[in-house]
Amino acid sequence: MINFGAKGSSVSKGESLKDTALTLQAMGADAVILRHSGSGAAKRLADQGWMSGAVINAGDGTHEHPSQALLDSFTIRKHLANGTGDLTGLKVAIVGDVLHSRVARSNVLLLNLLGAKVTLVAPPTLLPIGVESWGVNYSYDFDATLSGMDVVMMLRVQQERMSDFYFPNVREFSGYFGLNLDRTRAMTNNSIIMHPGPMNRGLEITAEAADSARSVIVEQVTNGVSVRMAILYLLLAGANEVAQLAEVSA
Repeated sequence: MINFGAKGSSVSKGESLKDTALTLQAMGADAVILRHSGSGAAKRLADQGWMSGAVINAGDGTHEHPSQALLDSFTIRKHLANGTGDLTGLKVAIVGDVLHSRVARSNVLLLNLLGAKVTLVAPPTLLPIGVESWGVNYSYDFDATLSGMDVVMMLRVQQERMSDFYFPNVREFSGYFGLNLDRTRAMTNNSIIMHPGPMNRGLEITAEAADSARSVIVEQVTNGVSVRMAILYLLLAGANEVAQLAEVSA
């Protein structure tokens, strides 16, 4: 296993993504887990043929975060799918800074694929342009949307990506779009609270909501370990084993 970040590596000295990939290929890497600030970096690495190993997207810019969506859906299935794995018809609200969230984008794709009904909740300034084409509902009113939701997934407010004023102040954002104790009490029976982390307690979610009995936030972290182990297994070993079993069965 080779673990390195941009700071202090050849990347910080101007090395391109291509040359980094070729270097890893020369070192015999079977897989690369890439977390990159540029949207589309993982796809570019996978499509260009610069290396023969598997490329796993661990988050690219504000584009996607596939493994987070997988662990989120796995967590929802454990709690709400009645053991069937079927998410058809489940209502999921994704709330907060959708504009800068790669987690939101990957969850929309996967939850739509699995049959869930997704509603994005955010101020107009924090919804992406073209959200109408995402195949989801969207709302500017958290309280009106909350009723009937099976899952409320809060998103971190990514202030480090905000160069402009996307909302008047923290207090106003929290008041209109933060999950607090009163809003958790308004949630339906058996509904759950999620957050991809790290949390801004007191901004998008209060401590009372994050630590409530409805919260599965810590469990998401636990499930993430298993899901990511499964991804590595399937890409590095499992796929070959499945193919061999299929040949034997035939």
